Amino acid sequence: MMVSCSAVGAGQDTVAPSIVNVEVDAGRTMGSYKNVWGYFGADEPNYTYSPNGKTLLHELAGFGAAPVYVRLHNQLTTGDGTGSLKWGSTNVYREDAQGRPVYDWTITDKIFDALRDAGVQPLVEVGFMPEALSTHPEPYRHSFPDGDVFTGWSYPPKDYDKWSALVTEWVKHLRDRYGEAAEREWLWEVWNEPDIPYWHGTPEEYDRLYDVTAAAIQKVLPEAKIGGPEATGVGPGKSEAFLRQFLEHCSRGKNFATGGTGAPLAFISFHPKGAPKWVDGHVRMDMGHQLRATELGMKVVASYPEWKKTPIILGESDPEGCAACKGPQNGYRNGPLYGVSVAEAIARQNELAAKYGVTLQGAVTWALEFEDQPLFAGFRELATGGKANGVSYLVDKPVLNVFRMMGMLGGDYVAVSSTGALPLKQVVDESVRGSDDVNAAATRNGRELDVLLWNYHDDDASAKAANVRLVVTGVPVGSQVKVREYLMDAEHSNAYAAWQKMGSPAAPSAKQFRELQRAAELEHVDVATAMKNGRIELPVTLERQGVMLIKASW
Repeated sequence: MMVSCSAVGAGQDTVAPSIVNVEVDAGRTMGSYKNVWGYFGADEPNYTYSPNGKTLLHELAGFGAAPVYVRLHNQLTTGDGTGSLKWGSTNVYREDAQGRPVYDWTITDKIFDALRDAGVQPLVEVGFMPEALSTHPEPYRHSFPDGDVFTGWSYPPKDYDKWSALVTEWVKHLRDRYGEAAEREWLWEVWNEPDIPYWHGTPEEYDRLYDVTAAAIQKVLPEAKIGGPEATGVGPGKSEAFLRQFLEHCSRGKNFATGGTGAPLAFISFHPKGAPKWVDGHVRMDMGHQLRATELGMKVVASYPEWKKTPIILGESDPEGCAACKGPQNGYRNGPLYGVSVAEAIARQNELAAKYGVTLQGAVTWALEFEDQPLFAGFRELATGGKANGVSYLVDKPVLNVFRMMGMLGGDYVAVSSTGALPLKQVVDESVRGSDDVNAAATRNGRELDVLLWNYHDDDASAKAANVRLVVTGVPVGSQVKVREYLMDAEHSNAYAAWQKMGSPAAPSAKQFRELQRAAELEHVDVATAMKNGRIELPVTLERQGVMLIKASW
């Protein structure tokens, strides 16, 4: 978890304050730090076992000691395993001429082996519908971005007994191959966004699918942690109504599989998204849009006493809704704005969880990497890549360095305040359109203090940098303090900027790829400092859309 401190009464000035005072009390703990950012996902499961996919998974697993989870669509979709934008397949199920099931675990093993070998945990999404089981199988594979995406894979099963048998056999296979972790550590869920055409069925039909699927999973793994419904980012009307009816069903409805009352629900999931636009020649984000969806979903959960303490996973928490879509409004994805928006969103979502007394377990960033696409093509991804002389190269985007910095947080939260932080209500209601939000979070782990600072604004436009005066108290008097500063902004830890300076080559040479990989690394400098009267004071300049981690040890 990452918690920021919002300054009550901060105004919406058009000019950043001359000095932002950030005060950290290293001796005042505020509860254990919890990693809610370590969740990632993608539509395209087959990319996970490509060379670059495997490299990225290993990188994610190396960010801090907390577990990292990966959520993937198309786990049961029919096909030959060839990936494309918003598509993937495993071909786990087909039928012979007599209609008998034929199971094939070849491709699914490649996916889960890649996750296991990297040391990440699956958030197993049970879906989508195999062609042989779909009530409306034709057409089946879509041709994004042309035509309808929600084809035969998005329909209910024509035979729930066969669907149940498929899930049972698949889970048995996963248990036998991957052991107790499938029950003890993995998370399980049913489908994706069933309140929109990802599911061509009624809410009641989804409840039936959920019950039958959950029963099949727990037949093999009785203690499996199953959740849902992964509804779209909750807004007034249909999506809110869908979430409410699902929670009602899990509380008091008749279970379609067991005939009993209610259904298992280990976590509750929904999807808050932003809504960026292209305005006056630049991208303008809408953090408020994303946070209002977060807030409404949390209010819904908090309104049910029986579910208020059930963990919430924001199953897709992103600045907008389509990772594979391009356009000028999505131009933030290659540069530092994507990274600082993640820091801002997670901090504010934690504040909303505290406001409503709910438990935020995770926020899934719906981004991994795409194969066979141009370098820095503008997709929402953590890294981009290509080949030179037959060798694959993965180039981390600036956003990945923000996750690296968040991965250094740990231990206990400590008290922090910033005079540049905007009030939570203002950010939710109005987004960040006037003053920059210059905010901070801090943790202490033994004799190490980590302070995360960020300077966020919706507008990806130039502005005055924030001059920050960081004051740290609570470090034992007489300590010899070492300080290291890590920075991601327009000029630092930014492979996209380096690529542009190269002339934006479409096909970099091997030497250029290596240069880009070096530019993508998280930059740091060691800073000379000393304690005075029990205080550490550091002056910091932080550009708009910049994120800095200050690590002090003694």
